[in-house]
Amino acid sequence: MSIFHDMIQAIRDACYIWAQEMRQVFRDEGVLIFFIVVPLAYPLLYSWIYNNEVVREVPVVVVDDSHSGTSRQFIRSCDASPDVRVFCYAADIDEAKSLVSRQLAKGIYYIPSDFDEQLGRMEQTTISVYCDMSLMLTYKAIYQTAMAVTQKMGAEIQTKLSHPYTKREAQVSVQPLAYDDVPIFNPSGGYGSFILPAVLMLILQQTLVLGIGLSAGTARETNRYHELIPIDRHYQGIFRIIGGKFMCYFMIYIVMGAYLTLFVPWLFSFPMLAHWQDLLALMLPYLLACIFFGMIVSCIVRYRENVMLLMVFVSLPLLFLSGVSWPQTNIPPFWQGVSWLFPSTFGVRAYIRLNTMGGTLGDVILEYRMLWLQAIAYFLIAAIVYRHQVVLSRQHALERLERIGRKMEVVEQIRRRKKVRSKK
Repeated sequence: MSIFHDMIQAIRDACYIWAQEMRQVFRDEGVLIFFIVVPLAYPLLYSWIYNNEVVREVPVVVVDDSHSGTSRQFIRSCDASPDVRVFCYAADIDEAKSLVSRQLAKGIYYIPSDFDEQLGRMEQTTISVYCDMSLMLTYKAIYQTAMAVTQKMGAEIQTKLSHPYTKREAQVSVQPLAYDDVPIFNPSGGYGSFILPAVLMLILQQTLVLGIGLSAGTARETNRYHELIPIDRHYQGIFRIIGGKFMCYFMIYIVMGAYLTLFVPWLFSFPMLAHWQDLLALMLPYLLACIFFGMIVSCIVRYRENVMLLMVFVSLPLLFLSGVSWPQTNIPPFWQGVSWLFPSTFGVRAYIRLNTMGGTLGDVILEYRMLWLQAIAYFLIAAIVYRHQVVLSRQHALERLERIGRKMEVVEQIRRRKKVRSKK
């Protein structure tokens, strides 16, 4: 009966802590912003900005020193492409650089004066392409358009020189080996479908850790002794504390997780190839690892402002370390080891292989096991850290009782002296 009573009391304490955390979430504006507003609004804004997927009509400046029919054909073909728009003609390369420096254009096509003459002598000629490298998407559009146009013009010149008997022979002479370029995991070749699935998973981790850290900072500010665990009879067990806080965060983020991984990709037509059973199996250990990781960070960082500085600073490095925007094989071993400390590394890789590449849970079994391993490890570390917090809270309570006891002794001594004086 005693064991049963202790279990009931532990459940009641956990529910009490859960209720207190829920009140704290909806009372604290900072926590409410990171738990509710940011996961709801930020993915919509980010996805809407990149909803066009690719850049079109990138302005370029042309410096045509050749003034020949072939150079004008090259310029017309580039201007007719969907990715490039001829903004203007410049007299020389210095004027073109000035236009690019003022951001009126993103690149330069320079055609030398001997362009047509070299072609007439059947010599190889050169077209110089200068690109603004501050934005890789514009560089890609300018460079690939120039490459496509030069290859097409080269094929036409080769056909004229070969004098084929039939049209089929002309095609074979220009392209002996035919190939089809099919981007199987990103049919549109868009930036949004490429990077946003990783960003959505990273938003889950970052907002969760930020919200837990802000909530812990508020608890310290409202606590008389500026400790995380208040002096209360409900906060006397480690697992009931972790369980109560976990229920609060998990209930909120199971909804946010479904919103970010299902609704947002559907709304903006991102690739959605994962089965819901596999996605649910992945999100469970990922949320567990993120919640316990956030609890550990909240115990280490004492002030509300510090957790914001820390997590916002590491957001971009974590995106690179996940192996999405930079090849995983080219990441140094040291930084790969650092990336294994964060749940987002394995969560992003597994989610992209499931939802974007159409894999199954067996294809991401390594990442799946690592997420469960992180969840267990962070749970144990969180228990150790919270035990330390409980010990500190008890020490403050004992110190408070000792001070009260000393005050009572002083008061009692004063009373005794007054009684002795009255008797005299």
